[in-house]
Amino acid sequence: MRPVLIALPLLLAGCGSAAGLKPPEGSSLPVAPVGARATPTPQELLAPTPQQRPQRSDELLRRSDQRRNDEFDLPPR
Repeated sequence: MRPVLIALPLLLAGCGSAAGLKPPEGSSLPVAPVGARATPTPQELLAPTPQQRPQRSDELLRRSDQRRNDEFDLPPR
């Protein structure tokens, strides 16, 4: 039973296709978005936008400030 549990995820991982993405036969790519001059290619559709994958912010903390007392941080009753 144990070798089956190990082999099953490996077999399922090999089911993916390594070929380029193409629309199914008989259909075409989605129409161009409103305001676009041309229909985007599959690679352009798969590329994440800056909003989907934002850049890392490396801004360091410049100074330490004391926190003010939290009036709702009460001991348990």
